[in-house]
Amino acid sequence: MNLTLKVWRQKGPEDKGRMVTYRVEDVSPDMSFLEMLDVLNERLILEGDDPVAFDHDCREGICGMCGMVINGVAHGEQVATTTCQLHMRHFEDNAVITIEPWRAAPFPVVKDLVVDRSAFDRIIQAGGFVSVPAGSAPDAHSVPIKKVDADAAFDAATCIGCGACVAACPNGSASLFTAAKITHLSLLPQGQPERDSRAKAMVEQMDAEGFGGCTNTGECTAVCPKGIPLDTIAQMNRDYLKASK
Repeated sequence: MNLTLKVWRQKGPEDKGRMVTYRVEDVSPDMSFLEMLDVLNERLILEGDDPVAFDHDCREGICGMCGMVINGVAHGEQVATTTCQLHMRHFEDNAVITIEPWRAAPFPVVKDLVVDRSAFDRIIQAGGFVSVPAGSAPDAHSVPIKKVDADAAFDAATCIGCGACVAACPNGSASLFTAAKITHLSLLPQGQPERDSRAKAMVEQMDAEGFGGCTNTGECTAVCPKGIPLDTIAQMNRDYLKASK
């Protein structure tokens, strides 16, 4: 495969940034998107040019590091797929591919496609701790949990914190991410003691970070690689309103 890449290049937070066009040839359809970028970077290094900076870690779709907007869609157009799990066979030969970083004020660009997502860390930190009673471990299944609650909690817990929801939202809202972190504990017995304080603190920290408000457009869940459902946000709103009384 031969490809034309239009890549966002930005030296740092203060740099204005620009799109730069590169030609990449002999790309295997079996390569992942990040492997294709590795091929480009190897060539740039050999030519004495600065390689394209991008985040990555596990390359297995579970760490949430590889965030970039591909052809205008967070993580690309392949449904429920992270950038690192997106393969080049989903693109046509001689395709023109546009690659940009997440676009949101709370996610400042560090360099090229790398953004600072520490705002997410501060939202999680605001949630505090989970009380764990001292003593021996309880017997298995000693605390009954409804299957519908267990399934919903598991669905919310699959959030990898990649930030695609923020990048896709026209308001730059982090509601889906925050809701996933709140809901996953609010549905389980272990999360009940701090349920109210956790919801209130995390939502207020989300607002303090400068993320926009949710208007239920649904773009967030459409690009979420783990398919976090939109009704998770409704659960967060219920918990926050209850905690604010």
